[in-house]
Amino acid sequence: MTADSPAATAETICSRAGCREAARWSIRWRNPRIHTGDRSKTWLACDEHVGYLRDFLAARSFPLSVDAFTAEPS
Repeated sequence: MTADSPAATAETICSRAGCREAARWSIRWRNPRIHTGDRSKTWLACDEHVGYLRDFLAARSFPLSVDAFTAEPS
């Protein structure tokens, strides 16, 4: 399992609060005030919420990248 591709579990759902849709996007980000350049976090997003989550992080000027998400089999 890599940081970009979590194993396929119930946790491969969208990170938006209350959403239970399957993740289709991986949003890697970091808060430069508390994370060094080698540490990042990953949020997963469905098609409906990828823009919302990306914009939420971008509004805070957090470095981020958005890539298609494919879970590795567990």
